[in-house]
Amino acid sequence: MNRLYDAMLAHRDETQVEGLSRFFKTKKGEYGEGDVFLGIKVPVTRSVVKELWKTTSMRDLEECVQSPYHEVRLAALLTLVQIFKHAKKDVDMQQACVDFYLSHLQWVNNWDLVDLSCYEILGPWLLDRDRTPLYELAGQGQTLWEQRVAIVSTMAFVRKGQLDDTYAIAELLLERRAPLHDLLQKATGWLLRETGKRDEGRLVTWLRERQNTLPRTLFRYAIEKLTVVDWK
Repeated sequence: MNRLYDAMLAHRDETQVEGLSRFFKTKKGEYGEGDVFLGIKVPVTRSVVKELWKTTSMRDLEECVQSPYHEVRLAALLTLVQIFKHAKKDVDMQQACVDFYLSHLQWVNNWDLVDLSCYEILGPWLLDRDRTPLYELAGQGQTLWEQRVAIVSTMAFVRKGQLDDTYAIAELLLERRAPLHDLLQKATGWLLRETGKRDEGRLVTWLRERQNTLPRTLFRYAIEKLTVVDWK
């Protein structure tokens, strides 16, 4: 019996399915095409995770993270975050969480699944380690979501005042041949905006050097909190 999976199914709310499916763009050709929802809001999912994370095994997470249901995958990832966070002195367990996460990225396949997990797991883990995995995801990742994991994970570094990787990964994403997807532009602009809160001058200089070539959405997100208003 998988208590986490069963608990999530018990909270199914058909009245919310249509709205969530529309919000996460599940129609043909949209970024969330084919995703299936139970109609469970995030606070409910968090309450289930809070109750059950301590008794959820990796085998249970294996089943949940591969679920066709979006909210069950989210519950698995939020549970993994809790296991990782509470294993502060258990390096082997934290390593197991990171390995699990990286080996299951194909199911971390929407922006909320990425944003609520990657910088809570990969970011802290890599703070004092080689950050090559993020550069590989940014430069060689085959999906929008892998690339988003790369840039959003740097939030953990930014919060510690370490800004170099955010800029380096942003550059790497911009160098890729394919145009940046709107969701990747938003994520990159968001992280650059966060660097600006720590060092506005550096962000302004970086943007001025590239403002004529940067994707419009990325630029708009990056300048949102800046005091500089004249970009001519």
